[in-house]
Amino acid sequence: MTVPSQARIPSQARIVIIGGGAVGCSIAYHLAKLGQRDVVVLEKSGLTHGSTWHAAGLVGQLRSKRNLTRLMQYSAQLYSRLEAETGQATEWKPVGSLRLASSEERWSELKRMATTARSFDFELHALSPKEAQAKFPLITLDGVVGAVFVPNDGSVEPSSLTMAYAKGARAGGVRIVEGVLVTGFEFDGRRIKRVLTDQGPIDCEIVVNAAGIWARDVARMAGVEVPAGAVEHQYMITEKSDAIPKGLPTLRDPDNIFYLKPEPGALAVGGWEQGTPTFGSKGVPFSFGRELFQANQDRLEAFLLPAAERLPILNELGIRTVINGPIPISPDGEPIMGLAPERDNFYLACGFTSGIAASGGAGKAMAEWIVEGEPGLDLWAFDVRRFGSHHMSARYLAERSVDSYWRYYQIHYPIEELSSARGGRRSPLYPLLAAKNAVFGSRFGWERPNWFAPAGTEAIDRPSFESRPNWFGPVAAECQAARERAVLIDQSSFSKYEIAGPGAFAALQRLAANDLDRPAGSLVYTQLCNERGGIEADLTFVRLGENRFYMVTGSAFGVRDTGWIAKHLPADGSVTLQDLTSARATINLAGPMSRSILEKVADGDVSNEAFPYMTARSLRIGYAPVLALRVTYLGELGWELHLPTEYAAHVYEQLSAAGREFGLVDAGYRAIDSLRLEKRYLYWGSDITPDYTPYEAGLGFAVSLRKKSDFIGRAALEKAKAAGPKRKLVTLLVDAPVQLYGGEAIRRAGKVLGVTSSAGWGHTISKAVAFGYVTAEEAGHADYEIEAFTQRHAATRIAGAAVDPERKKILA
Repeated sequence: MTVPSQARIPSQARIVIIGGGAVGCSIAYHLAKLGQRDVVVLEKSGLTHGSTWHAAGLVGQLRSKRNLTRLMQYSAQLYSRLEAETGQATEWKPVGSLRLASSEERWSELKRMATTARSFDFELHALSPKEAQAKFPLITLDGVVGAVFVPNDGSVEPSSLTMAYAKGARAGGVRIVEGVLVTGFEFDGRRIKRVLTDQGPIDCEIVVNAAGIWARDVARMAGVEVPAGAVEHQYMITEKSDAIPKGLPTLRDPDNIFYLKPEPGALAVGGWEQGTPTFGSKGVPFSFGRELFQANQDRLEAFLLPAAERLPILNELGIRTVINGPIPISPDGEPIMGLAPERDNFYLACGFTSGIAASGGAGKAMAEWIVEGEPGLDLWAFDVRRFGSHHMSARYLAERSVDSYWRYYQIHYPIEELSSARGGRRSPLYPLLAAKNAVFGSRFGWERPNWFAPAGTEAIDRPSFESRPNWFGPVAAECQAARERAVLIDQSSFSKYEIAGPGAFAALQRLAANDLDRPAGSLVYTQLCNERGGIEADLTFVRLGENRFYMVTGSAFGVRDTGWIAKHLPADGSVTLQDLTSARATINLAGPMSRSILEKVADGDVSNEAFPYMTARSLRIGYAPVLALRVTYLGELGWELHLPTEYAAHVYEQLSAAGREFGLVDAGYRAIDSLRLEKRYLYWGSDITPDYTPYEAGLGFAVSLRKKSDFIGRAALEKAKAAGPKRKLVTLLVDAPVQLYGGEAIRRAGKVLGVTSSAGWGHTISKAVAFGYVTAEEAGHADYEIEAFTQRHAATRIAGAAVDPERKKILA
């Protein structure tokens, strides 16, 4: 292929973006806004020729998390001004969006959405069925319970939007070259130094994979695994009719699995049906371009028939065209963004099922991530580091992506477990616990016991919104056992690592906000902070020797936390990081009777004097070597027992037999969540994130400004401590028997002050417990309100933990 001279690729560029769709061009546009001129976009065919050109173009903004909503809000704000800035029409139509509830459970979901919107200061209106019909006169009201309306949502023409991004990027000095196929990469250690194309190489410093449905294939050429797949998605456009009113909002009826976008005199109707085919599971041919699949009548009927019941006019209109094309998708249906763990300069921006709506905010976040080292706000829900090796198999991706597609319009309960792609990772205790009626959940691929169904009851989750779920009673019994007797919890899914070598102590001391200069056998709870003092990780180190540490973190945080650590380790090889997650099982023995149980089976002194809180000791239980950590996430006397996997069943049997006389029972993760709320134990990703400092979260006790050595974030934390926090995490109790989940509005004196970061029922105190951030000026009141499902409930602030605030139980 002969390339016109004006389209020849440069021999060098600081940043190379692969992919000329909406996301890739948005990243280029925003890089130019940040003053980056040495940027080139490579598109293998033409701009928009992947999934962008056939996207429906709906733009909805409200998400379950504040930062994700902010990202979508920025998109809509950008679309409103982009045409004036660039001179390129985008056909942005801020007509608003209407979402119907055609069932009582859906109405609870929408009421929860309305409350979340209020907590974000986001404009959303709850409507009666008649008010909804006034917004969209073509709908019938059969089965409609209510609706919500967002006045600032709308739609945009995807190809025009992309061309506006491209025009703005070019005006800022970015070079965009079409008709260039990336064929490979050359490396210097963990860095890509050269992009290879069918028209020659390009030396570079940074590569961005925004290749859409080809992202997985491009990543593999870079030695990176990314669970980005593609599925078929259909929608149709009706013939034009004068009976279609002008100015209609976009419409979503998720109970009937369809969405609708007004076209000039016509309607575009699409859906999220069950069992959509995957595309390119063995790789998407690079020759695939501006192409569509044959329409599938059965799949069309799955959403068109219920759509025609809601909008009878569809029975009178012919179908002008059917679009059936591939769209990107990830295992959880959310985008994949950030720096690939395997490379130091290879960024990912792919898996965008709703790429048009997200492209503005995602482009801005990615540009800031690239230039400034972070995206400007916590985007953990989109971060590539939320995935691990088990997500990368073609089977897992196919099963979970098809399920995520179908679930796009299914009811999303606040506490629910997926049934697809399950059973891959099981602890050695799985069969023993399954025989005891364990109801398992999935976390990072692990099957974990969530709760135990009493004999004679169904061992299955039945979640709810406003009423009690079916596990409420059994979890209450597990919590009572933990507080009064003892429980065993299989926590083998914990991510566990050994960090060792001559430089280990110095390297970790520079990372940890707390002081690791403790004797061997000490446990240190600490945060790892960024330069702003924000919390990048929340974990525990065990000092096994002068330069040997054992690290324990959450099941889903291993990739992220070790990535942060590895990024800051010395390059001289003086520190090694070994993953022990699968090699070590973990059994949690906790409760006031736990010492009596442990001393019956352990070779070693487990008295308080010999084995104090926040220490580790090597023990033998039965035949098994055990590293016992005296630590708790429940707020009770207890030990985490870490041991070689092959001994797990043996140790479990020993403890179970020894605990029979003390009323020992099995417990699961639902009990953990209730118990930790009562003890004000925080959870990274909800209560603490890179957006918050330890002082704002009330974790100043885990920051050691007295240690002599410097650590990342020290300067920011010194300033933060001196100035005092501008916002504080408060603990609120609600006497009313209300279901809280996090995401509720915190109110006082008629004002919304914040949003709950996590919440639930405290079974010991028989009250709801909620955490949430408010400004420091508003953090000292005694009384507040929490709004849940549009209803307000009186809440009382407490200064410490609801249970055992003096820590007598854990120190006993």
